[in-house]
Amino acid sequence: MSTWAARLENPLSARLRDPATTGFAGIFLGAFAAFLAIPPIEARAFVWPIVVGIVAAALGIWTTTRGRRRLGWGAVVSGLLGIGLGILATRSGTENLKSVFDATLIAQTFGLATPLVFGAIAGTFSERSGVVNIGLEGMMLMGAFWCIYGADKGGTWVVGLLLAAGVGGLLALVYAFFAIHLRSDQIVGGTAVNFLALGITGYFFVQLYHNAQIPNGVSLLPNVHFLSGVKFFGAAIGDLNVLTWASFVLVIVAYFVLFKTPIGLRIRACGEHPRAADTVGINVYAIRYGCVVLSGMLVAIGGIYLSEGPQGNGTFLFNMTNGRGFIALAAMIFGNWRPAGAFGAALLFGFSSAIALRLQVYSPQAGTLFQALPYVLTLIAVAGVIGRTVAPAADGKPYAKQ
Repeated sequence: MSTWAARLENPLSARLRDPATTGFAGIFLGAFAAFLAIPPIEARAFVWPIVVGIVAAALGIWTTTRGRRRLGWGAVVSGLLGIGLGILATRSGTENLKSVFDATLIAQTFGLATPLVFGAIAGTFSERSGVVNIGLEGMMLMGAFWCIYGADKGGTWVVGLLLAAGVGGLLALVYAFFAIHLRSDQIVGGTAVNFLALGITGYFFVQLYHNAQIPNGVSLLPNVHFLSGVKFFGAAIGDLNVLTWASFVLVIVAYFVLFKTPIGLRIRACGEHPRAADTVGINVYAIRYGCVVLSGMLVAIGGIYLSEGPQGNGTFLFNMTNGRGFIALAAMIFGNWRPAGAFGAALLFGFSSAIALRLQVYSPQAGTLFQALPYVLTLIAVAGVIGRTVAPAADGKPYAKQ
C-alpha cells in the first residue's frame, strides 16, 4: 500500500477502533435487533435478532475492556433487550405488529416530539446564557391558549402564532426581571411563573369563552403535503405539520447560532464565566435578557402545536400542557445542553408516547401503564443514569456587575 493511501486509511481505522464509536454502534445494533421483525423489514426468523443482538453485546464488551464501562454496558444491555424484544416480535401476529409499528408511527412520533423540541431548544438558549428557565411549562401553556384566541379573533393562524410568541416573550421578560435584575432564586421564580400562567389562562378561558369549547372554524396550522404516492415514506413524513418541519429547521439554526457564530460564543461565555465575559466587554445582562425572552417565545410557539396542531384541532383545555414543559427540560438535560442531543431526547420521549397510545391493541391496561413511560424516562434523564451531563458552569447563578 502506498504512503498516501495508508494516511487516508489510518484515520478511518482509528475511528472504527474508538471505544465511543463501537459503544454507540452496539447500542444502535441492539435497537435494530428489536425492530427486525416489524415493518418495513419484517424478518420473521428468530435467529436474526439473536445474531444482531450478540454482535451488539460483543461490541459493548469490547468497549468495556477499553475503559468506557458505562457506554459499554449500555451496549450490552441494548443487545440483550434487542434479542428479547426481537424474539417477542417474531412470536406476535403480523397484523398486530402492523397496527402498532407502521409508517404512521414515525409521523406520530415527530408530532408528539414537536412541542418538546421547541421547549428543549428554548431551555438550551436560556441555560447556555446562565439562567435556569423552570417556567417553560407555564410559557408553553400561555402559547397554547393565546394562539387559539389570536387565530379566532384574527381569522388566521399566523395572527395566533404572533400573539402566542409575543405573550410568551412578555412572560419570559417578567421572569427575567426577577431572575437577572433582582437576582431572585430562579427555581422559585420559574415555579411562580408556572402557577401564574395556569391562573391567567384559566381566568381568560372562563372570561372569553365561558369555559366552553372554542368555536368551530378556527384557523389551524397547515400540514405540508408531499410524497403522497411513495410507499412508507409518504405515510411517514409526507403529511407532517408545518410546525414539525419548523422544529427540524430550529435544531439546525440553534446549533449554528450557538456554536458557529460570535453571538453564540458570547452566550456560552455568559453561561460559563460571566465575570470574564464582562471583563472583555460583553453585556452579560443584555445577553441573558435576550436569551430568556427568546426561550419564552420559542416554547410558546411549541405550545401552539398542542391546541392548533392535528391533535389539538383548535381546542383548549385547562392545563393542557400536562407537564410537557418539564419533559422538555429533561430532554435538554438528556441532550447535554446541545441542540442535536435535545432533539434526539425529544424524539425518544415522543416515540415512547406514541408506542403507549398504540399498545391498546394488546391490552388497554398495558397501554395505560405505558403512558407513564415519558415521565419515567424524564426521571432517568434527570438522575443521570444514561450518562454524566455537565451543565454550564454559571447556570442558575445570578450575576452582579461590579
